[in-house]
Amino acid sequence: MTGLLVVTAVPAEADAVRAGLTDASVTVAPIGVGPAVAGAATARLLTLAEAAGRPYRAVVSAGVAGGFTGRAAVGDTVLGTSSIAADLGAESPDGFIAVDDLGMPPALLGGGSVMPADPGLFAALRAALPSATTGPVLTVSTVTGTAASTDELRRRHPEAVAEAMEGYGVAVAAAQAGVPFVELRTISNPIGPRDRDAWRLREALTALTTAAPALR
Repeated sequence: MTGLLVVTAVPAEADAVRAGLTDASVTVAPIGVGPAVAGAATARLLTLAEAAGRPYRAVVSAGVAGGFTGRAAVGDTVLGTSSIAADLGAESPDGFIAVDDLGMPPALLGGGSVMPADPGLFAALRAALPSATTGPVLTVSTVTGTAASTDELRRRHPEAVAEAMEGYGVAVAAAQAGVPFVELRTISNPIGPRDRDAWRLREALTALTTAAPALR
């Protein structure tokens, strides 16, 4: 068995993680933006490693994210207690219906819309990052950019601390392979009306480098 696999969306995030690593056995790979490509690419990496007789011991989805105001501030580090497919489901006259509530057989849901973090992996990272904010991280295919959609996400997921675009896809790939999973994020912007001037990517990437020694 080989070391930890850390997947990020883009090369800048991967570079930030590598800049802070202290464990040479950790593999870092940028795999693309969004839950579909993240899930497919992670599954491929896990399958290739297993076929080569060197399976990864765990997977971390890492990168920058938006934080819910009052829960996770810009520059904060977040550990996901779970990764939630926040927009996987159906619209109805009464509002959004999560995929878990659509009456499908459980076997078709691949674990449902909520993928919990592995308890042991989460505890190890929590011990190494005691100041990290913890809570559910939402996975979305469309970045939230209005007050109305922000309020709706808060209503449906009152405990959520952040949103990103890959965690759920990576979590499903890890679950299918029987590999422990957790999501690690640093906050680059508040969730709400889209304002690129309020984004602090440099600060978030620096925080990712600072958190990287915990990945071992």
